[in-house]
Amino acid sequence: MKINKAYKFRLEPNVEQEVILNNLVGSARFVWNQILAISFEMFAQNKHINAVNLVKKITALKKNPQFSFLDGNSNAVSLQQKVRDLASAWGRFFNPKEHARLKEKKRKPKKPKFFKLADGTEVQLRPLMPRFKKKSDGYDSIRLVQFDKYCWVKGNKLKLPNGVGVIKFRKSQEILGTIKNVTISKVSGRWYVSFCTETELTEMPIHPSKSAIGVDLGVKKLITTSNGQVFDPINSFKTNQIKLARLQRKQRKKVKFSQNWKKLNFKINKLHHHIANIRHDYLQKITTTLSKNHAMIAVEDLKVANMSKSASGTIENQGKNVKAKSGLNKSILDQGWGMLVSML
Repeated sequence: MKINKAYKFRLEPNVEQEVILNNLVGSARFVWNQILAISFEMFAQNKHINAVNLVKKITALKKNPQFSFLDGNSNAVSLQQKVRDLASAWGRFFNPKEHARLKEKKRKPKKPKFFKLADGTEVQLRPLMPRFKKKSDGYDSIRLVQFDKYCWVKGNKLKLPNGVGVIKFRKSQEILGTIKNVTISKVSGRWYVSFCTETELTEMPIHPSKSAIGVDLGVKKLITTSNGQVFDPINSFKTNQIKLARLQRKQRKKVKFSQNWKKLNFKINKLHHHIANIRHDYLQKITTTLSKNHAMIAVEDLKVANMSKSASGTIENQGKNVKAKSGLNKSILDQGWGMLVSML
């Protein structure tokens, strides 16, 4: 039996290494956008879109004199992996099961957006279609496969190709198993490294506990178990919402996409990342405690999207207690119930 597991750590590159990493993730983002534009042309012409067809487009892209910077500022393996991720995104769009799940959520229809093709015609950007990546989104990543060929790990040091060299990372736990690939990501200005490992087990693992437990999810009490144990909520968004609102008010007064607007946008993204980290850390600790002490855990099946739906209604049929429902929706989403169940 094989078990795949991921280990994520904070990466600490120096100034020179950060410049190289920024070039690598920037080139990967650029290639994603260029191949996505090509794939929209293929979609309009009813051509088959898959990983093989899209990966072949990278060679022509590199030969273009306008994109000569890709030769020195990119990694061929990471570009292929980025394009394969794009092909997977198209696969989700063509999957009818994904559209069925989307219909179940019953979200409000948004104003349609369009992409202009080379011949002047437009393609409507439908739900589940892959989107263009922006630097201002605050997230970029590259993935390197064939780890043993290009990289190595010794203690808290990681060797990367393309002149990056040896980088230190905060090794908070031992990496067990054979490392298959490594992902370098940048989130709101901070660098992270994720190792995907594979472990071969000779026999099926047996849980040391024999107990079963039921879990009730809530807002005032995040978790109430059937044996009376209670876990209080962390409310990371509620704690930081005043600071977040202050930054958003400042940004609203700036000229959009100006340097001052971009600085505030970076601060807002960083604060959102901080809020998410607090929630993620707390949920990891709770779910680890529950899963280590109980062999079976039953959780109520909650439709979070329906529970957190706006009560504002329409112009003809206006809703009631809109402000109270809005506060409740914030509290529900602040708990991260879906993430909690996934971790369990």
